[in-house]
Amino acid sequence: MALADDNGGIAAMLAEFPLNQAFTTAWFGLMTIVWLGWAQEAPSPRLRGLLGAGSVVGIALAALFGYAVYARWSDGSVLAGREAWFGVLVAVEVVVAGVGAVILARRGQGRWAAWWVALTVALHFIPLGLAILGDWSVVALGVVQTIGLLFVIGPLRRREGPTSAVVGPFMGATLLVFALAGAVVYVVRWGWPWVS
Repeated sequence: MALADDNGGIAAMLAEFPLNQAFTTAWFGLMTIVWLGWAQEAPSPRLRGLLGAGSVVGIALAALFGYAVYARWSDGSVLAGREAWFGVLVAVEVVVAGVGAVILARRGQGRWAAWWVALTVALHFIPLGLAILGDWSVVALGVVQTIGLLFVIGPLRRREGPTSAVVGPFMGATLLVFALAGAVVYVVRWGWPWVS
């Protein structure tokens, strides 16, 4: 894990390898689209344009940095030797999110599915950043999202409709900010994503 750049300053994003930085940026661009898309389930009319614009930016980031992943696929990766643990963590995340959503639906609380899935995603970033990626920025993202999701419980209880109307824009925005920051860090440290 690289804690400082060559000039001794603290790096904003701590991915040690360009492949990992590109993948994280592309993945969070893609997940921006997913969360902003889920927000379209019951969007606030004033947010529709922003949801669309954020999705377009997310698509662009996913495509540009997806190409960088392809171009750098044979480069080193922080996941070398940790692939199994990464797979276990993601499998646990998917099972917990899915089982929780099914339980909520069976109890007539299906509107809380987006909130539950978001909380599961946010919490999984903490061990992902700490134990697997060695990237404190991923931990920080998980903490910010978890705090935000806990903060909106009260307002969500007072409103009707699916929680995706609030949770989708929040998750999408935090992931988009993270992806944009990751893109800047990648370009500063390794150059444009289409140049390998």
